[in-house]
Amino acid sequence: MAISVGTVVANLYYAQPLLPDLAREFHLGVTGTGAVAMLGMAGAGMAQCVFVPLGDIRERRRLIVTMIACAALALALMATAQNAAWLMIATFVLGASCSVNHITTPFAAHLAPERERGRIVGTVISGLLVGILLSRTYSGWVGEVFGWRWVYASAMVLMIAVAALMWRWLPETGRSSQLTWPQLMRSVPTLWREQRVLREVVLINTLMFCVFSGFWTAMVFFVEAPPYNYTSRGAGLFGLIGAVGALCAPLAGKLTDRHGGHKNVLYAICGMILAFVILGALGTNLAGFILGVIVLDMAQQFGHVSNQSRIYALVPEARSRLNMVYMTCSFTGGAIGSYVVRTCGTTQDGGAFAASPSR
Repeated sequence: MAISVGTVVANLYYAQPLLPDLAREFHLGVTGTGAVAMLGMAGAGMAQCVFVPLGDIRERRRLIVTMIACAALALALMATAQNAAWLMIATFVLGASCSVNHITTPFAAHLAPERERGRIVGTVISGLLVGILLSRTYSGWVGEVFGWRWVYASAMVLMIAVAALMWRWLPETGRSSQLTWPQLMRSVPTLWREQRVLREVVLINTLMFCVFSGFWTAMVFFVEAPPYNYTSRGAGLFGLIGAVGALCAPLAGKLTDRHGGHKNVLYAICGMILAFVILGALGTNLAGFILGVIVLDMAQQFGHVSNQSRIYALVPEARSRLNMVYMTCSFTGGAIGSYVVRTCGTTQDGGAFAASPSR
């Protein structure tokens, strides 16, 4: 499950180091490039409302495999895009297919013993976070050496393999609820009203993911300018640095099992603030920039694992619906962060991010 969610979520982040290449090939301006960065997140966020609740009323193995197969189809569309409209539609569909991860993760929580749920959720999420971070390294390297289309073509082959393995390995289970889809959706406002912890967790993680996604979108353009002057391949290598922080996800799950997630979330917020203090003070120095990236990723991962473990403990038979609310808001925050940073962090003449380190 950890490998599956990591490879699936990578589909959503391949584009970030490739944005300059996509902008050049499809003649995209600032708004168009921002739209590409946003549409994958927007598709993932909107798909939460349609597909993720089905995890409470459908056989989950079949549902998961079907959605991974849809991801393979969307990747084929990305690899063969002929114009900007085609690219943007394929990006949206690809983002929507990535919502399968938010069926897989509650499924892992469902299969886990209660005393080990946080650790197991943390292990699965560590796979997801490693996928997010390494995706940038992979796409940056392959994009520079072979061209950006090969990034999506190779990912399509990987999705076909993952779908086959998930069908082979996942256990077949029955339905958790006999509700219909309309009944599921009508129950969501009730869950929102009754679960104060859900409201708290959603607000915190939406803001954290907005900041996190905005940083990674801005980072690509920042390191291509002085004083770094990196290519997309060099920008992607920063994903390897951030992957160091993903090792803390199982630890966050263990601490949640032992002490509860509330303190972990507070530590994560403080860690994210510290990361931006480091980046603001030392970001034009390579060592300082690397340190800030590691601290930022560790903080995001600690917060995400702790928050998700907290909501899975609320209403066991509604885990997919709770996760739908949580992840819809989180990806909406991520989409807003990517779009705002890309469109507002530009020069007045509409060019790329200014070369000045102060920008």
